[in-house]
Amino acid sequence: MFTGIDEVDWTSLRHAYGSAADVPGLLRRLASPDAAEREAALDGLYGSVHHRGNVYDSTLACVPFLCALAARPEVRDRGAIVELLVSIGSESAGSRARAAVRARAEVFVPLADDPCPGVRRAAADALVRFLDEPARVLEVLGRRIRSEGDEQVLRALAEALGLFVVRHPAQAAGALDLLAAQSEPPYAPGTRLAALGQLALRAPQRLPADPVPTAVRLLRERTEHRSSDTDRAETDTLVGRIRRLRPSDEEGSSLLRTLHRALDDRVTDRIDLLVGQLSSPGAMDRCNAVRMSAELFRAWRADFTAPVSLIGAQLRCVEDQLRDAAVSVLAELFGLATPAADELHTLVTVRPDLWVRTWERGRPSLGGPLKALARSGDPRAVPALAQLLAGPVVPAGLGFEVVHLGRAAAPLAPALRHRLGRVPLDAPDAAERAAPMLAAVTALADTAAVPEVLRLLRGAPDGLGAREALVGQAVGALDALGSAARAAVPVLRGLLSTRHAAGAAGALWVAEGDADAVLPVLMRELALGRGRGVRTAAEQLGRLGPVARDALPALRALAASGRVWERTGAAWALWRIGGDPEPVQPVFRTAWSENPYTRRTIAGCLAAMGPAGAPLHDLVTGELATARRHTARPGGYGSHDIARDERLLAHCRTALTSF
Repeated sequence: MFTGIDEVDWTSLRHAYGSAADVPGLLRRLASPDAAEREAALDGLYGSVHHRGNVYDSTLACVPFLCALAARPEVRDRGAIVELLVSIGSESAGSRARAAVRARAEVFVPLADDPCPGVRRAAADALVRFLDEPARVLEVLGRRIRSEGDEQVLRALAEALGLFVVRHPAQAAGALDLLAAQSEPPYAPGTRLAALGQLALRAPQRLPADPVPTAVRLLRERTEHRSSDTDRAETDTLVGRIRRLRPSDEEGSSLLRTLHRALDDRVTDRIDLLVGQLSSPGAMDRCNAVRMSAELFRAWRADFTAPVSLIGAQLRCVEDQLRDAAVSVLAELFGLATPAADELHTLVTVRPDLWVRTWERGRPSLGGPLKALARSGDPRAVPALAQLLAGPVVPAGLGFEVVHLGRAAAPLAPALRHRLGRVPLDAPDAAERAAPMLAAVTALADTAAVPEVLRLLRGAPDGLGAREALVGQAVGALDALGSAARAAVPVLRGLLSTRHAAGAAGALWVAEGDADAVLPVLMRELALGRGRGVRTAAEQLGRLGPVARDALPALRALAASGRVWERTGAAWALWRIGGDPEPVQPVFRTAWSENPYTRRTIAGCLAAMGPAGAPLHDLVTGELATARRHTARPGGYGSHDIARDERLLAHCRTALTSF
């Protein structure tokens, strides 16, 4: 196994932490009879020669010895060694690493028939990836399928066949025939699900006529017969801890996730599949469904009432893992969580201990159930929020969630003002503490909060960074409070020569309506062309309306040449000042396609323009007819994008009506 290992100059080779002098010891310990020692050695190799998937010269030097270890029957945990070789030789690792593993791919052929199921599982994947003889690979996989009795190996073989179809399309027919056979009796439900998922990904035309009901039925049959995985030794190593952190039915999750990925834009089918999963008698099936529902909600538009209601039903579950997963997803849905609002309210009522989430470090934050209820806009969140505001410590971010309650949160205004007035202005995190409360009083248009906002502007000391951060937030709040902020006029005038000039000028305009004081400042900021200040100045000029006619030439130039957000702001200002839609329409049309994040703003502008915006109706109708969310990204990340997308759709519907 280790012939020649001492002839390698390991000290001259490198890994993630420097010299690779420790690598021979790690390789030798992979052959240890002690399970903990073997797993610790595997930890060490993943953490050094293959750190974060990287490949070093020491990684390439390890490949012959790893292959030799994998070939020796007396070595335990050889499946894990083959998995390491697969990772080293993956496409992302680079051509040298792939070539090093492919040069020794013959070692994987006998491993496909190894007595150890774990080795057979890993070898199936390795054969397809590295043995450059497609006919031989397919023959080995087919023979193994016909004689294999281990369900986990059969599922690995189905995945290997799916990979084979991608890598060898000219020989794909034979692999698809094997997959079609695996998707039928007498194979076990889990194997059939795996084959069904691969067929859906690689050859949808080979699917049965009713793939979703079939998948749901197989899922339930699998749950009834599934036995827990008890063949792993528990070890206190990184690999062992990662295994314990995985879902107890990671395999089931993978099977259904593959099917969801294959269905892709068939949203109705995916909703039906989710409903079937969420109705399963198996708690882990339901937990897997809850977790994979988030990606669907983030990426697609549809009527999600049925799955959301069923996710809400999981809040009754006594299992923390399932309940917490459901809460996490519902908190991302904002208004779409309404079908689960009753269940959320019940949980908030019976479990006040979940109102606040504490952390080992940092301030406590608002607990998931109460956050989800508030974000759904349900006024039943108000009493619990009031109790927290009256307590000794307000959870971080509470004010931001109040915003989603709208006018229903009006009873919280006095407590919010009180908390805003107690923000320690000399604290380094003063701006962070004030921001949620400022957002809340702004959303509530609480005119009585002007003194507390002024305190932030006047009292924050210079030199700590807090003042600069606080000023912009406070000015925005005063702007929203309108003429009630007249007491702030002297302070706002004092800001007209700072970097907050454009925002302060806008707040000054709504407070006293003095165009002579505001217009020159905004014209100056527009001419200076400094970052976000240009966009803010354009937007504020639009609010002045016809009295800002002197700014029209500069705004036309900005609309023709600025960055996309500046062009959009300038075009909107042109309409509000001059009332001519002609220069506005081409800017909006270009920005709409150039940057999807501008669409919500543009749709709001079109709704306000009424019939003058009708020439752009195709943008609105096209958006409303599109099933994919406008900012959907690979992987389905970005929970707030759901709320933004729903607001875009609301603006589009309003615009269509106004046309």
